Amino acid sequence: MDQGKELIKLALFGQPVKSSLSPAIHRMFAVQVGLDIEYRLIEPEIGHFPRALEEFRSAGGVGCNITLPFKRDAWKLAAGASPEVSQAQAANTLVLQESGWFAHTTDGAGLIADLTGNHGLGISGLRVLILGAGGAAAGILGSLLAENPQQIILVNRNLERARSLSERFEASGKVSVTSWSELSGQSAFNLVINATSLGHKGEAPPINTSSFAEGGLCYDMNYFKASQPLKKLCEDMHRPYIDGLGMLVEQAAKSFSIWTSKMPKTPAVIEAVRREAG
Repeated sequence: MDQGKELIKLALFGQPVKSSLSPAIHRMFAVQVGLDIEYRLIEPEIGHFPRALEEFRSAGGVGCNITLPFKRDAWKLAAGASPEVSQAQAANTLVLQESGWFAHTTDGAGLIADLTGNHGLGISGLRVLILGAGGAAAGILGSLLAENPQQIILVNRNLERARSLSERFEASGKVSVTSWSELSGQSAFNLVINATSLGHKGEAPPINTSSFAEGGLCYDMNYFKASQPLKKLCEDMHRPYIDGLGMLVEQAAKSFSIWTSKMPKTPAVIEAVRREAG
């Protein structure tokens, strides 16, 4: 640590997080902008997140990322929240303010930054299909809608959950719901986003070529091993595929800028993380 710099204490809360890439990513950011950080991995038992968060604050913590299963808890505990968090009812970033923790969600911004900045895809006017209606989908809906797509369809096994999510964004008039059995009756999509966790079970969502418009592509919020089943399916269908590693780094950069007021450059970090993973 540079003795002339204050150590910025950060952390990731989740269960499990031992294999998280976040510490390495944020260390690379810190080197870029000339800051000294400590980025811890904290795995509270279920029900113990509030106490663990308070212990972190008492030890000098000023910012943290939140992943499953504590994103909703973070939203509820926060003294204030961004509009995106209030709609998503989940937070992935907390920053300490005088009034207490303030909640942000950077997942949607990270997705848009990766799609538009790293891959040159404009969202405006596209028909978008989101696979899943859980927390991952909730975290990106607001940012996607801000890009003015033609329509967003949520497909989910639990239609009640999907309808509940769509109702939070009903003012846009652009979010609809369908079941997996009725998906084949939908018009084709320009962009299919996988927000399910099926890849962690070694499974791919049950999509086929009929879901894709000409030139349509698949974006998987998963990466590395969890992305392989859907990547293989897209290869078999001859459909363009993008994994979620870029989104991971981009959302981390947004969080880093919230904590430090410094926005790191992401392309070299994305490349380094992918290279180190082999």
